[in-house]
Amino acid sequence: MVQELAETSYQELSGQLTTDTLRKVFWINIYNAYYQLLRQQLDLRRPHIFTRRVIRLAGVNWSLDDIEHGVLRRFRYKYSLGYLPNIFVPKRIKENTVDLIDYRIHFALNCGAESCPPIVIYSVNTLEKQLEQASASFLDSETEIDKQHHIIYTSRILFWFLNDFGGMKGIRRLLEETFEASLASYKIRFRKYSWSEKLNNFKDFT
Repeated sequence: MVQELAETSYQELSGQLTTDTLRKVFWINIYNAYYQLLRQQLDLRRPHIFTRRVIRLAGVNWSLDDIEHGVLRRFRYKYSLGYLPNIFVPKRIKENTVDLIDYRIHFALNCGAESCPPIVIYSVNTLEKQLEQASASFLDSETEIDKQHHIIYTSRILFWFLNDFGGMKGIRRLLEETFEASLASYKIRFRKYSWSEKLNNFKDFT
């Protein structure tokens, strides 16, 4: 499969990924699969595992950052909390990027760390259901509501990609919808992210 993906023509790849649903399914699965391959077969580690263009797809070399921040986040600059575009993005990324950023990809991409969402094999027919399940499951596992002190603790991922979630108002709205609670009086705090390695963390959402 790796060889087949490497040798697929660029025109064929781009010609098949014609909708955001198709793009999200393909690139999320590619990201999750290749993180495992790069870590376990090439022994790449942070930060190089994200930045090195060693993923050969359709005759082009890609990095995990190209896939996440370029294609799936519509060429957002990695360290801008989602507010700034990367003006130096390569043409091949612009040609394959999604039309709209879907914040739920952050609950689907696995970077091999303990605080990452688990790996799920996503499919076109069930993508919406799977992303909703992934979002609810991740937020449930990473969020704590302190009713006594009116503080809600949640994943630092939401802060790192703040604008993808619609800013603090969007995060509060998402948490209220997820936990079916009014959290207007609550302060939001972001947990420390654990980079402790946790590979092959699979889960089934069908």
